[in-house]
Amino acid sequence: MPAKSKTASNPNTIHQFTARALNSDDNIDFADFTGKKILVVNVASRCGFTNQYEDLENLYQTYKDKLIVIGFPCNQFLAQESGNEEKIAKFCSLNYGVTFPMCEKVRVKGRDAHDIYKWLTKEELNGQDDFKVTWNFNKFLLDEQGHIIAHYPAKVKPLDEAITEYLN
Repeated sequence: MPAKSKTASNPNTIHQFTARALNSDDNIDFADFTGKKILVVNVASRCGFTNQYEDLENLYQTYKDKLIVIGFPCNQFLAQESGNEEKIAKFCSLNYGVTFPMCEKVRVKGRDAHDIYKWLTKEELNGQDDFKVTWNFNKFLLDEQGHIIAHYPAKVKPLDEAITEYLN
C-alpha cells in the first residue's frame, strides 16, 4: 500500500524546480507541468524492475493529456545505472521506446541528493510527509498543483490501479 501524503501546508511545490535533461544542456522546468499530474521515478538500466520502463511509457502515452512521467537515472542501488548519460538515453530509446522526459543522472538519497529528491523526501521541505527512496523505480505521484499525492515502492507497477485510480 502506498504511503499517502497529509494535507499540504507548505506553499512550495515541485513546480519551483528545474533539472537538466538527460544527455542535453537543456533544463526541464517543472513549472511547465502546472495543471498536469507528475509521476517522478528514479530509474536504472540493470535492475530487476527495469522492465517497468515499458509500463512507464504505456502510462505516459495513455494519459499524456493529464500526466507527465519524468525519469531520473540513479546509480545508488547496487550500481545498476553505471552507464554515462549517452548510454542511458540510447538504452531507453532502443529497448523501451521511451519518449517521456528523462533527467540527468542524479543521487536520490543522502547529503548529495538532487534538490528535487530532497524536497520529495523531507516533510520540512514538502510540507506533507517524510518519504524514503529505498530502491530503483520508487515513484512519487504529484497533483496538478505540484503537491505529493502518494509515494510508491518499486514493486508497485506503473499501470497498477493504485496509480491509475488518480488518472481515471
